[in-house]
Amino acid sequence: MLAATKIAQSHGYSGLSLRDLAKEVGIKAASIYYHFPGKSELAAAVAKRYCEDGAIALEKISDETPNPIEALGRFPEIFRRSLESDNRLCLGSFMGAETDGLQEEVRVEIRRFSEVNIAWIVRQLVAAKACNKKSAEPRARAIFAAVVGAQLMARTGSNIAAFDALVKTYLASDLFPK
Repeated sequence: MLAATKIAQSHGYSGLSLRDLAKEVGIKAASIYYHFPGKSELAAAVAKRYCEDGAIALEKISDETPNPIEALGRFPEIFRRSLESDNRLCLGSFMGAETDGLQEEVRVEIRRFSEVNIAWIVRQLVAAKACNKKSAEPRARAIFAAVVGAQLMARTGSNIAAFDALVKTYLASDLFPK
């Protein structure tokens, strides 16, 4: 699953090949086909695990940083880690860009990834009393989109400093509460 995630983060859904994955991990392709009948089943499993791991990372931030404003300030760390790891994109970003070509079970997991992130941001915004529940969701979507966009711009130029500069601008703006 880890190798498949790395491939998907680097090459997207279209670059995910069960045969290449088998070669990467040193097993026969038949072993992968035994567990995943096809590419879409593998991609859905990878996206599901990625979403679960992302939810754990968000809760870890909440546990380590009980102040919701400070926790929100740490949100971009999750996306920065992908860039730090061979200039990869968040799996949700890569596969999200390919939504039209994905099977429904994969699209469901990609949407779930976004919604888990947005729900966490909403909880932090409301806990910080930065806005009420009704206005928190649009703001959370804007924060999520901004951080994902910063990651995309940084990856395009292989420049993690660009990500840091954009995030610094977001944190200084009214997008993130102070």
